[in-house]
This record gives sequence, C-alpha cells and structure tokens, in this order.
Amino acid sequence: MNNKITGRAYVLGDNIDTDQIIPAEHLVYSTSDPEELKNYGRFALSGVPPVEAGLPEGKKPFIKENGFTSEFSVIIGGSNFGCGSSREHAPLALMVAGVKAVIAESYARIFYRNSVDGGFVIPFETPVKLNNVFKTGDEVEVDFENNTITNLNSKKTYSLNSLGSVYDIVKAGGIFSYARNTGMLAR
Repeated sequence: MNNKITGRAYVLGDNIDTDQIIPAEHLVYSTSDPEELKNYGRFALSGVPPVEAGLPEGKKPFIKENGFTSEFSVIIGGSNFGCGSSREHAPLALMVAGVKAVIAESYARIFYRNSVDGGFVIPFETPVKLNNVFKTGDEVEVDFENNTITNLNSKKTYSLNSLGSVYDIVKAGGIFSYARNTGMLAR
C-alpha cells in the first residue's frame, strides 16, 4: 500500500449500519474459502436503499450485476458509519469489494476497531461533513502523509483527521501482524 489512493468515490449518508454494509442473509459464506469469500464483495452495500446513496433515479450500483468487486475504492459517508451489530464481516466485505478507505465524520466504535484490527480498510475521520460535497463517481485522491482528500473533478482539497498509528496497523494487515512486525509478539 503506497501513501496515496486514487480512485472513484461512492457517497453515502449518515447512520449506515452493518446490515446495510453486508446484510445478515449473506453471512453464510466461508471467509477461509477464496471462492466463497468473493461473495462478501458481491453483496457489499447491498442493503443500502437507493435513496440513501443519493441516487434515487438510476442509482449507480456499488457492485455491478454478477460482479464481485466495485469500481469504487473510496467510500465517503456521514456520521455514525458502521453502526448496528458488531460484525467484523462489514469492513471485510468492503475490502473484498475493493474499498481501500472509508472517510466519514464519525464511526461506530466497533466498526472502526474491526476495520483497523483486521487490517481491512483505512477509516479516516473528517472534521467537516464531506458527503454533501462529493458525488458518487467523483475521482478522488486520498493522501495519507498530508491527511487530505482531493476531489480531482473540482480540484478542491479537504483536511482529514490524522490517522496516528492506524495507517501502519492496516498497512501491516491488522493488529496481530503489526504486533509481530514490531516485535510486540513473537513471530
């Protein structure tokens, strides 16, 4: 993982819960079987109503029909992203779908921890509401060194809260890999 992500944004509202991120009926797939794991990507964000994605008419799907990965690598949400149950499958589903980072005003604590501890996606927080500034499909660049997101369409840059050691943990593949790499745990 380099220090920047460039890709397309998928914009969501406030209070996106874990059942919208990966509905419970899709938790039947094995996470250790590579063929079954792909289904977590296939059904990522399948519980989000079309209006919630800000596209009531002709909503652009997060995953194209019969696909397993998304054309969107950055999610921009509002407040309380990942609320609901504590399922670690939510950030896993986003990662399997190809999401690299989620940018939101605030997170449900357990979603944030699962994202970092599992090394699934980078959960950036923003000091201002960005989900009403960006549109689904905007090209964006997330810069980890400068803690910024730039809308490449409008050429406007916005500050993000510092990640601290979170970036290093996610980059390492999760909390246990990070602990082994830094000598906190024996290899």
